[in-house]
Amino acid sequence: MIIRQAFFEGSIHAGKEGAFKVYVAEKLMPMWLAFPGIREVKVLYAVERDEGAPPFPMVLWTAYDSREALAAALDSPVRYESREMTKGLLEMFDGHIHHHVFDLAHG
Repeated sequence: MIIRQAFFEGSIHAGKEGAFKVYVAEKLMPMWLAFPGIREVKVLYAVERDEGAPPFPMVLWTAYDSREALAAALDSPVRYESREMTKGLLEMFDGHIHHHVFDLAHG
């Protein structure tokens, strides 16, 4: 299984944490679930971290059967629609997002 994670490194604007989570749940999650070939979507919100570790207030975890399935999802119209919708989320966030792809060895 192939896992793609989006790491939101930075901080949610003070007082916007609830609105941020509602935006993800109501606007973005339905789009992420519509990606072709998607097997699972998880959204992780930070609770605590090691002293000195960089802040990741949110991580998006998505699973696909193969690299080909991931490639098809990344080339789909809904991916581009979700990127556009993500701009509203970024109005409540200072930082940057980076993506990593993993091969899930044990699940």
